[in-house]
Amino acid sequence: MEIERTTFGTITIDGKTYEHDVIIRLSGEVAKRKKKLSKKYYGTSHVLSKDEAKFVFEKGCEQLILGSGQYGNVHLSPEAEAYFASKGCRVLLQPTPKAIDTFNNSHARKIGLFHVTC
Repeated sequence: MEIERTTFGTITIDGKTYEHDVIIRLSGEVAKRKKKLSKKYYGTSHVLSKDEAKFVFEKGCEQLILGSGQYGNVHLSPEAEAYFASKGCRVLLQPTPKAIDTFNNSHARKIGLFHVTC
């Protein structure tokens, strides 16, 4: 699996372009991000809630690579940060273009969450 590129509003993975935020599971499956799990608490998808963290996390995950948007606007809530820490999952938060490189080069058991706009 390879993430090929991102532009504002899109991400291309293995030749398929997605026009929404995505999660890449441990298995390599690409799924649409469930932003509503965070929006119901914060009114925005720019803060990752504990509910969304629970949805994203999978047993055996060593690393979450979180693409925080083209301009780096997404961040974790303190509760989500504590949740990942309690599971032993290291979180790397980087603007989406940088996070793509990190994801492609990481050999950890990883999940990717990529915000494709701001």
